Amino acid sequence: MTSPATARRMWALGEPYHALTYFADECRTAAEATGLRGFWRGYFAMRAAPMGPVGAEVVTATFYNFAPAFVAGRVPDVWQVVDPASVLAARLAGVAAAVRRTLGEEWPASAAAAEAAELLTAAAAAVDAPGRPLAAANAGLPVPAEPHLAVWQSLTTLREHRGDGHNAALLQRGISGVGAHVLAAAAGRTAREWLLRARGWDDDAWTTAAEELAARGWLAGEELTAEGAAIVAAVEADTDRLALAPWQALGDRRCDRLAELLAPVRRAVVAAGAWPEVNPIGVPDPDRGAP
Repeated sequence: MTSPATARRMWALGEPYHALTYFADECRTAAEATGLRGFWRGYFAMRAAPMGPVGAEVVTATFYNFAPAFVAGRVPDVWQVVDPASVLAARLAGVAAAVRRTLGEEWPASAAAAEAAELLTAAAAAVDAPGRPLAAANAGLPVPAEPHLAVWQSLTTLREHRGDGHNAALLQRGISGVGAHVLAAAAGRTAREWLLRARGWDDDAWTTAAEELAARGWLAGEELTAEGAAIVAAVEADTDRLALAPWQALGDRRCDRLAELLAPVRRAVVAAGAWPEVNPIGVPDPDRGAP
């Protein structure tokens, strides 16, 4: 009887651990050790690597909300520097080092880590892959034997599954990548300036998208109209619903237990400074609820 709210709760609890691969110094160092210089080359290579040496068009399509020129400035050049297999090894090595710093030397081999890995592996094995390219690519990777890395890989599969569903919810309503950012900023989830910098769009693209949304009756200036707020709520509701299947497979009792195991992990990552207070992901604080 797991509800869509469970999907949102599990995402909020697990995302900071997954996002070590973006924000932890150890992960950036691991990417640079392969020859990938600069944050964004590492980001695009590490996130796209499960799909193989794909080009800019595929990355733009699957990531959905990045400016095409921003992607094309890094992809496919990254594959001239390093192959996907080496990137996959580097991202696990970076996460392993980041976990030991943020959660301590004992947690990776703890009973709690092993139990979380078992639950998350079961949930990730239940993802519905059709129409979910990033989820399917990650689900096709071997699950690491080490519990702390199995936790990370399974959370990654699950969050990409959620993201693929979110993209479908946007596409169904004719909301572009930049349009999604305009709506997110209007809803107060994150800031325009941060999104422009972190997703590669410029002021002209933002203004054009805002005008299109205003013409649809969803924006008045920089504020959501009542209809716009309803659309944002509907997109989020569909995202939660489309992300639900793996958590239904796990069941309420095991989801509750997993939440108990992930809550201190999330707190440790945040306390270690490996989860920036301002970031473009827009994850709600599970202790405060959705914005």
